[in-house]
Amino acid sequence: MPIKITMPALSPTMEEGTLARWLVSEGDEVNAGDVIAEIETDKATMEVEAVDEGTLAKIVVAGGTENVKVNDVIGVLLEEGEDESALNDMDTKSESKSEPKPEDKKEDKDTTKEKKAKPVAAQTQQTNAQAGDRIFASPLARRLAKDKNIDLANVPGSGPRGRIVKADIENFKGATSSQGGQSSSSNTNQQMPAGQDAQKLANAYGMEYEAIPNNNIKKITAQRLLESKLTVPHFYLTIDCQIDTLLAARKDINEQANGEYKLSVNDFVVKAVAMALKAYPAANVSWTDEAVLQYTHADISVAVSTPNGLITPIVKAAETKGMREISAEIKDLAGRAREGKLKPEEFQGGTFSVSNLGMFGISEFGAIINPPQACILAVGAGEQRPYVKNGEVKIGTFMKCTLSVDHRAVDGAVGAEYLQYFKRFIENPVSMIV
Repeated sequence: MPIKITMPALSPTMEEGTLARWLVSEGDEVNAGDVIAEIETDKATMEVEAVDEGTLAKIVVAGGTENVKVNDVIGVLLEEGEDESALNDMDTKSESKSEPKPEDKKEDKDTTKEKKAKPVAAQTQQTNAQAGDRIFASPLARRLAKDKNIDLANVPGSGPRGRIVKADIENFKGATSSQGGQSSSSNTNQQMPAGQDAQKLANAYGMEYEAIPNNNIKKITAQRLLESKLTVPHFYLTIDCQIDTLLAARKDINEQANGEYKLSVNDFVVKAVAMALKAYPAANVSWTDEAVLQYTHADISVAVSTPNGLITPIVKAAETKGMREISAEIKDLAGRAREGKLKPEEFQGGTFSVSNLGMFGISEFGAIINPPQACILAVGAGEQRPYVKNGEVKIGTFMKCTLSVDHRAVDGAVGAEYLQYFKRFIENPVSMIV
């Protein structure tokens, strides 16, 4: 019997993705475990492995197709001894959908005729989208509506039988839901213009340019950064850390490693961030309207630049790991992030973020918080400069670190206290070993 290859759910929240490309062609022999395709989610391009063996008889969804829903059939395998005639009676439509009933088809035709006869008002569309108290909407539309705090009862549906679809939520300009006493600011911010239309202005001014299409990662990153900056009350705290002792310890450790491993300054930073969170958990939190969530472990998201955009793989429970283990884990995660081969659980979550631009010579900057986290530490370059100690002028190496804080969850005193803990660990690296 032919075997259906369906669009996999690569994360608990995934409802659709882009079938980036097929790595096999029709007629190719496939073994269980072979990588047969690449799927692009909102954070990475991930490989799909065959779970059965056979011959790829038919590619149902071509490479490069966007918005392929989870469980949609994307290809068909034939088992040994089968030929293409076995495909004749096979249904290759989505396993998550059912064929509309005859009366539904009739209703669709009647609705079409009605639309031709006169324009359908929003109120009529809303009525079509509901049956009694039930509102018909796609799962993705419901999730988007929840994220934007939109009451589905107010949304006119443009799908079959007035079903509310993704485009209806994205284009909705009406009022938001007041359920649960939530503010409508989230939806208002979603609808705020992102700024001047650069392409429109460039065309108007006759400016030459090359349009480089945005992939899913960049689109989602841009959306979340905009939401964060507009909805999270940021404030910033900067501290100077003298890292001469750290640099000396790093040099000694790397020399004694004899090439087995090599620690970076960022490895020390991640460890110090985690140890400070363990010592002062009041900063290891997230904000909700009902409660502040204080996390048990320091799961540190490390910002990594990739050809496809920014991604933040996670060093989980970093406070329990040694410097060598952290270093190896960061190198592995960063390498696979640049190749687009991270698993969803390796970049989804995290309790605190670190963004280090010191290797680019940046001395100081402020980073945007990665919700639902409440803090991100921006790390600058170590720079030599004079300082005064016991009345004497000396030369030391200093590194500026700026903490961006969600003021709802972490107030000024808590943020400042956390940085004091971080400073003690980063300036005395031996204390992170004890």
